[in-house]
Amino acid sequence: MLIILTKLKKAVLLVIDVQNDFCPGGTLEVKDGDGVVPVINRIMGEFPKVAATQDWHPQNHVSFASNHRGMSAFDSVSINGIDQVLWPDHCVQGTEGADLHPDLDKRYFDIILRKGTAPGLDSYSAFFENDKTTSTGIEYYLKGLGIEAVYVCGLATDFCVFYSVMDSVEIGFKTTLIVDAARGVDFPEGSIEKAVANMRSAGVKVVKSEEVLPA
Repeated sequence: MLIILTKLKKAVLLVIDVQNDFCPGGTLEVKDGDGVVPVINRIMGEFPKVAATQDWHPQNHVSFASNHRGMSAFDSVSINGIDQVLWPDHCVQGTEGADLHPDLDKRYFDIILRKGTAPGLDSYSAFFENDKTTSTGIEYYLKGLGIEAVYVCGLATDFCVFYSVMDSVEIGFKTTLIVDAARGVDFPEGSIEKAVANMRSAGVKVVKSEEVLPA
């Protein structure tokens, strides 16, 4: 029998980067990325707290291939000792592409965290920048609310969702991936399957959305 922690006042739904640029038609679209929206909308009301994140990059962001002469999107480089995948320009501050998907029911959000705002440092995880030491502050926000369990969904399974999940576990939260409320890039091919396997190995519970809805 599955114990639904969302019935307690110690759980949060963490909605990762459900933004226009990661949905079909966006500059860094995830296949069927907008498919998470109705699933997330159905389950948000089951959680006492809901937090969302947005990539919020300046135009000169280090992750943009356009800012690296001679490099192309999806190349990898090392910058200050950090491995960096180069992406097409995406989620530029103040643009429509950076907006949360218009059909996402934002009335449930208690907080929206904007990450990746520093030009020289990327941020996949909701909890830490990619240097693994610079905190976004959301850990302390959740702990201040007495949160013990974190349910994660959004985009993309093998990047920002994955890193958020793994940091959540490392911090000490009981962590669950809602797998049908997430979609992945699958770059390189097989990375979604590998990411989910790694999450399970770290002690993450992997469930479907119906498992957090009332019977």
